[in-house]
Amino acid sequence: MAFKILLVLTICITTVGCKRSSSSNSSRATGWDINSRDGGFQYNTQFKEQETAPGLVFVEGGTFTMGQVQDDVMHDWNNTPNQQHIQSFYMDETEVTNKMYMEYLDWLKRIYPPSEENYKAIYNGALPDTLVWRNRLGYNEVMTENYLRHPGYGEYPVVGVSWIQAVEFASWRTDRVNEMYLEDAGYITRDAKITSVEAGETFNTDTYINAPTQVYGGNDSLTNPENTRRRVTTTASGDTIGVYAGRETGIISPSYRLPTEAEWEYAALGLTELRNYNIYRGRKKYPWDGQYTRSGKRKVRGDQMANFKQGNGDYGGIAGWSDDGADITNEVKQYQPNDYGLYDMAGNVAEWVADVYRPIVDDEFNDFNYYRGNVYTKNAINEDGTVKIVTTDEIVFDTLPNGKVVARDLPGEISQVAVDEDETYLRQNFDRSDNRNFRDGDKQSSRQYRESFGDEEGVTSETSMTGKMYNSPKHNVDVDDSTGALIREYDKSNKRTSLINDEVRVYKGGSWKDREYWLDPAQRRYFPQTMATDYIGFRCAMSRVGSKSKNKNKTKN
Repeated sequence: MAFKILLVLTICITTVGCKRSSSSNSSRATGWDINSRDGGFQYNTQFKEQETAPGLVFVEGGTFTMGQVQDDVMHDWNNTPNQQHIQSFYMDETEVTNKMYMEYLDWLKRIYPPSEENYKAIYNGALPDTLVWRNRLGYNEVMTENYLRHPGYGEYPVVGVSWIQAVEFASWRTDRVNEMYLEDAGYITRDAKITSVEAGETFNTDTYINAPTQVYGGNDSLTNPENTRRRVTTTASGDTIGVYAGRETGIISPSYRLPTEAEWEYAALGLTELRNYNIYRGRKKYPWDGQYTRSGKRKVRGDQMANFKQGNGDYGGIAGWSDDGADITNEVKQYQPNDYGLYDMAGNVAEWVADVYRPIVDDEFNDFNYYRGNVYTKNAINEDGTVKIVTTDEIVFDTLPNGKVVARDLPGEISQVAVDEDETYLRQNFDRSDNRNFRDGDKQSSRQYRESFGDEEGVTSETSMTGKMYNSPKHNVDVDDSTGALIREYDKSNKRTSLINDEVRVYKGGSWKDREYWLDPAQRRYFPQTMATDYIGFRCAMSRVGSKSKNKNKTKN
């Protein structure tokens, strides 16, 4: 009997020992315990996959033909076909609506009251330009006065927003979503985002990651475990574990941002139903199947698949039986989504994407996650080695060429500076901070092959080889130091040869104001990043971390 008991104990001890060595909480590098209450390495070993953030849908990446696969009747030759591969990502189900943008404006107005001189430009710089609706020979004042704020237009896509404003909205959205995630996980006190926040004491994702004690303006009572629902482990030596959430917890979401041109086009095409294993069965002209803009389904046969201009003087159709149900923009989700579940990827409003516009896509240099517009920065560092956080007295404002004033950084954010030799020395993948002109505008690609034509107006030695190629007008706005009035200087040169420069951005998709030709996702146009129109809106995207697919067992070989 004693022998049997000893044998059972031996088996149990062996089993426990084996289980410990193969546990997910045991390091395969050292064998040490992970997430031990005694301290040491802390890591989320139970992470499954990225949570889909509010408003987004998953787009599984893959290979596709970017560019126009139909006849180029315009002969622009700026979207010739090339093969690209896109990593999996997330994209807004719909365009950003007036109601979504109004929530942003409401937050800014509460935190940075425009009645205070120091903050006035923050709120005013985020306001959409409602005057974009005006037309010299048309009566559109009802949209000018009501489109942004009236609840009748609440679920309509926001317009009058510049590319810069769209980027700032995405940044704000990132912070608000991560603030909610951390509150739900117990790292931040309940409702701090509403009851305890004011100018200079806001939440910023990068500040929380790099200097968590300085978030909320250093008000640590909002993150102190004594005031939160977070149970913090104390080691034998008295140290606390898990007070703050780093990226290794998996709680903090990647940033919302504008999609790249390649991502937008890939998502708009929705090629999931046009493939047999690794071969596409055909070309696709629209986000929906088929070669026509009307539905062929029996139930809705003849209905238009998008909101666009059918012809001269025809923005919606005949009253009583409308072709597309709209004359200006339309409420989101009024037309069928594409195969990824994305609405209005053709028509309604065209959409900003992240890329700087160039006439060509340089697929010879890169065919993976293509994007032109990288400007690499890093956190500014104080003399004591801490990150430099913007205060309410250090807000830097930029005056745009059209006279609008925008805040470069908001209080609570980490000040950014260009990367320098510390990051670029002997690197092979990048050697400068601003890469917008990489492999573009050099001597071989320019229309001018002479070494210099610096004697021409507005051309310097730095732009001598690209002056004819991107010799766009250069308007200037100065501020009169004595009166504060804006001095606008229009570029009246008659030697300008282009409208392209480093501040024009691509926009994609047809709008309510466009003919059918522009509904093709491959079509690309450009517009100054500081200006806005009544037909360009935007939607946000977010990168996918981890696995390429949500269904890891579906691969067929």
